[in-house]
Amino acid sequence: MLFLACRAADALNAFVGLWLVPKYVPPSELGAVMPLMQFANFLAIPIAAFAGTFRNELTRLSVNKEFGKLKTLMRGVFIASAIFLFLAIIAARLVMPAFLERIRIVEGSLGLIIIATSFVSAVSPIYSNALQSLKKFKAQSVISIIGAPIRLLTMLVTMPFRALSGYFIGQASVPVFSMTASVIALKKELSVKAEPYWNRETVKKFSRLFAIFLAWSLSGSFCTLIEATILRQRLSDLDSAGFYMATRFSEIAGFLSATLVFTIFPFAAEKSANNQDSRPLIFKSIIVSLTFSILLALPFLFFGKEILLLLPNGSLYSNYWWSIPWLIGINVLGTINALFTTTEISCYRFGFLKWMIPLECAYPLLLLVTTGHGYFTAYIPSSWSCFLISHNIYNLDTMLWWMTAIGAIKSTACITSMFRHKSN
Repeated sequence: MLFLACRAADALNAFVGLWLVPKYVPPSELGAVMPLMQFANFLAIPIAAFAGTFRNELTRLSVNKEFGKLKTLMRGVFIASAIFLFLAIIAARLVMPAFLERIRIVEGSLGLIIIATSFVSAVSPIYSNALQSLKKFKAQSVISIIGAPIRLLTMLVTMPFRALSGYFIGQASVPVFSMTASVIALKKELSVKAEPYWNRETVKKFSRLFAIFLAWSLSGSFCTLIEATILRQRLSDLDSAGFYMATRFSEIAGFLSATLVFTIFPFAAEKSANNQDSRPLIFKSIIVSLTFSILLALPFLFFGKEILLLLPNGSLYSNYWWSIPWLIGINVLGTINALFTTTEISCYRFGFLKWMIPLECAYPLLLLVTTGHGYFTAYIPSSWSCFLISHNIYNLDTMLWWMTAIGAIKSTACITSMFRHKSN
């Protein structure tokens, strides 16, 4: 049921990405949508890390029917999120103008809207995680089905006035609805009297866990933010817009992957608690995702250009059809990484961070060095300069090779880690 509900919602979301956004956002600004989204995610890192920290604890309290403590925990997380929001506003006020200038966007009200979007998007998973932990997939299905039309209607109303601002207002409408609906779905569990939960031992335990999630969130968000920003900075307006349009199709594969990742968490946690091997869950999910991705890529290999021509301003983007199957393949690599890390976290195993965080820090730094080598040419050997110039990012296919390389390295490391130790 959850799968069908998510697919119905994804159909509307695909319409937004493939038709509504390119219709109202001009090609000169279309390529800025993704770096703006990543910037919003970066602002919300502390809140996202906080939500990730207590994800397993939400599962434990839910399974043990300790709803009084669950209520206290969710209150505490929400209060902490409000504090982080205040800090995000200060940070955005300092860096937002320079960032918007760097990605060639001038829209005064956009900063505040992005902050609001990042806040509600980061807090919303706290409530969806509670539904997930209680295995209330029916409620989650209903929320998914209704949330997508709300997003669509909001964008239809707001985007004709200010395209990018309307887009982010629409993005924020879904998590706001999701939080409200989740509270209603959890009414029975949260109607109990709050019980004491926080104490010195609990704070000490989760402070360490929060530091782990914060470090991982910082490295991952820094990685995706730099990648998206370089795509916008180094490529032409048309190339970056073509990339955006290609990702709208390639991310259809991600619709299935997101459902698999969401569903696998409580079952992997349950297997870990029963000392059972969770690897079969990962391998089966990878096979399903890979099969679906291959079937999705085939039409674009033969009719990609014709499909793009059907979209608003499609004649501008039709020559980028070749990047769609390539990006679908990159999505498969990302799915392997997401399934593995989600399962490890559900089992309270964080050893993978010893190699994941260095990889996610090295990749964006390499991108920055390669694309910005002109700043220090005078200080490095000429042979290094020649190497950097030959690997610089001048067009979309160069960037896709970089994305493929890091995806292949991470997915290989994930699979190797699964075979090196027996999962519990």
